Amino acid sequence: MTRVRFSRWMTLGLLLLAASPLSAQINRDWTAPIAPFRVAGNLYYVGSKDLASYLIVTPEGGILINSSLEVSVPLIRSSVEQLGFKFNDIKVLLISHAHFDHDAGSAELIRQTGAKYMVMDGDVPVVESGGATDFAYAKDTYPAAKVNRVLHDGDEVKLGGTVLVAHKTAGHTRGCTTWTMQVKEGGRLLNVVIVGSWNVNPGWRLVDHPGQPASYPGIAADYRRTFATLKGLPCDVFLGAHGAYFGMLAKLNRIEAGAKENVWIDPQGYQAAVAEREGAFEQELKRQEN
Repeated sequence: MTRVRFSRWMTLGLLLLAASPLSAQINRDWTAPIAPFRVAGNLYYVGSKDLASYLIVTPEGGILINSSLEVSVPLIRSSVEQLGFKFNDIKVLLISHAHFDHDAGSAELIRQTGAKYMVMDGDVPVVESGGATDFAYAKDTYPAAKVNRVLHDGDEVKLGGTVLVAHKTAGHTRGCTTWTMQVKEGGRLLNVVIVGSWNVNPGWRLVDHPGQPASYPGIAADYRRTFATLKGLPCDVFLGAHGAYFGMLAKLNRIEAGAKENVWIDPQGYQAAVAEREGAFEQELKRQEN
């Protein structure tokens, strides 16, 4: 795994945090840089200590998943270049879901790279309004970006022989997207799952009550479909929109300690995490129904 001096990354992280207009809302791990690394095959991690961005390298250019915060773009660029790739070789930009911590940097990233922006149907209005039409976080606005391709559940994104499948896993947002792909590693073909989100955030309304409708019509049914989808996905390599989803920092510590196994291959961890998040959803739904 590529290493750089910690002081350099920490300095960059502090500069990014200080520059953020939403810094009061931002978890410091969202802007704290870490050394980028290869996960498996042509899939690389180029995000921060918790906000996950992924670079998929192909002979025809790169695919990036998640532009993250407005202030994250220099961090992502530095990570891409630290790995020896060219930032302006990114041809396609995807996101996990339309919240500012995953897509606020899209307009700037597109300006710098010319990447084509592809977004799941339910999130397109939020992305193109710069967050202003979000059902929960309409005040967390950011530069709007034009979507070049509207995705639908099951659509494929192809570039240079790599195929990503967009699974609509709505609830957290109307167009929350879980990405799957296959990579070759050590002679094996591995199924990768990058979870969009499975969380019910504070203030989300899952049911209708007098004077307080659900956050959006059908939100609870969307969550149930999401968990059914996630449970049905074959998974070897477990990743997500936040490092905390898949225990990234603990796994990096295991690598540092000399782990001989590939820590990113974690099908049991994936199934356990899906089950735990589904249980949390059902508990919250039951609470709101009473």
